[in-house]
Amino acid sequence: MTQLECFPYSVGHADEGICLLVRMGPYRILLDCGLWDTALLPSDVPPADLVLCSHAHADHARGLLPLHQTFPQLPIYASEVTTQLLALNWITERSQVPLFAQALPWRSPVEFLDGLTAELFPAGHLPGAAVILITYTPRDTNARPYTVLYTGDFFLSNSRLVEGLRLEELRGLEPDVLIVEGSYGTARYPHRRQQENYLAERISNALTDGQSVLLPVPTLGLGQELLMLLRSHHSFTGRDLDIWVDGTITTGCDAYLDLLPHFPASVQNFARHQSLFWDDRIRPRVRRLSPDQRQAVGKSPCIVLTDLALDWNAFFQTKPWLVLLPQHLADPFLIPNSDGLEMETYLLAQHGDGPSTTQLIHNLRPQHVVFVHGNPNYLSDLTGLEELHNRYHLHSPSAGSLVELPIGETFLQPAPPETTYEGELSEFGTMVTFTLPDAITADSRWRGLADTGLVEARWQGQELVLRGLTERELLNQNSDRISPSIDGTLKDSCSICRHYRGQRCWNPASPLFNFKVTPEGYCPAFESNQTDTAPSDQTEGE
Repeated sequence: MTQLECFPYSVGHADEGICLLVRMGPYRILLDCGLWDTALLPSDVPPADLVLCSHAHADHARGLLPLHQTFPQLPIYASEVTTQLLALNWITERSQVPLFAQALPWRSPVEFLDGLTAELFPAGHLPGAAVILITYTPRDTNARPYTVLYTGDFFLSNSRLVEGLRLEELRGLEPDVLIVEGSYGTARYPHRRQQENYLAERISNALTDGQSVLLPVPTLGLGQELLMLLRSHHSFTGRDLDIWVDGTITTGCDAYLDLLPHFPASVQNFARHQSLFWDDRIRPRVRRLSPDQRQAVGKSPCIVLTDLALDWNAFFQTKPWLVLLPQHLADPFLIPNSDGLEMETYLLAQHGDGPSTTQLIHNLRPQHVVFVHGNPNYLSDLTGLEELHNRYHLHSPSAGSLVELPIGETFLQPAPPETTYEGELSEFGTMVTFTLPDAITADSRWRGLADTGLVEARWQGQELVLRGLTERELLNQNSDRISPSIDGTLKDSCSICRHYRGQRCWNPASPLFNFKVTPEGYCPAFESNQTDTAPSDQTEGE
């Protein structure tokens, strides 16, 4: 039997990136190299016979240059667009980075070694991103070919600059092994256009209210998508508005312009009539922002796209600002303390959600499914799906654990992880109580659910869905909500204290000074910002 196995150097949990070694018969293939530290790879001999890179995002590619420098004879392959975009991962030394990856064509098998071929299919997600089909055909005339399909990051829906993965190209392929990302786990998200419309509406409303909007984004991908959304969405077309682009995102935009012939026909058609990004003539105006201009923008409402890693304090010399962070990258500790600053998250999906992932798997009908790239709990949710567990051999490996992938042999599928909990429901007059076993608290996600002790319930068809409310949500949604006491007067709380700004206490006399506090909090140093806290037009006895 042909040896077929996968050894993950890194599986994409948290920010560790993706790096997978696949062995097919006598050959070793390295799939992506998103390692921060390539010392995890062998240093005396090449770790593989060849490297296949799915796309240019850092978590899949940042280790490729050090790997190439250590083993310059190790062949690295990717799509043509990806070979051009890879240098953006080393943007400070971009002019010195050679084109070290070799370009492969779309939808055309290429043989690298005797019996070993690979074929690329567009994966959506990012320009140049590829689903990679690897085939090994033993020279024994009685042996059948063996196939591994690696998705990298994929997206089925069309986005502003990239067409989605076409399922019809892969339907019924029946690979022996499917290595698929599970970034969003089993979550179900609205259609991409709905997400775009919601985000556009939120930005438009903020501008109307006199706020400037700061959008911190990575160098490549999301920033360019947002620019196209802002330029082409009806909420902004013709609007007297400046959109400023700051930091390394400008370099990413320039790289896209160099690759325009590789973009979808709709994007090329747009570029025939007006500039894809930089334009001072057509509203909204899109301009580059130099570092010395950061303190000046925002005097009138505008939009700024900037790097995630920059210090944003320079922008907040003017006010007010709304900071919108991508949901999957949001970190409250990144937000500087500033009065007149509001922070929210948004969803603009770039990966397949739960239904998309299961749809892809069912269309491919593999024998083994290896889930990588995602929160371990999310991947566990996928391996626990009954519709998958009953049909396929499912794996969710951790870094450094070998996964053997026997083909055509009896394989006992391990029991699915426990993902459901039985409890009781009790009604007491005007109150409903749910009681669940304490085993549920063993899941690391429990801390997020129990963060505030508050939950939100909603119907989803015939099912009731419970969701924990985080402290951030309460601060954002309820910061302006002032709770009355029983007699109708306003409670003395942080929400109406003159020292409560930016979700923190700024009273040096308070024991909570410089701490983040909830609007419902109270301390002895409370000083009301209300000139008259007595209720008006109140009718007793109602």
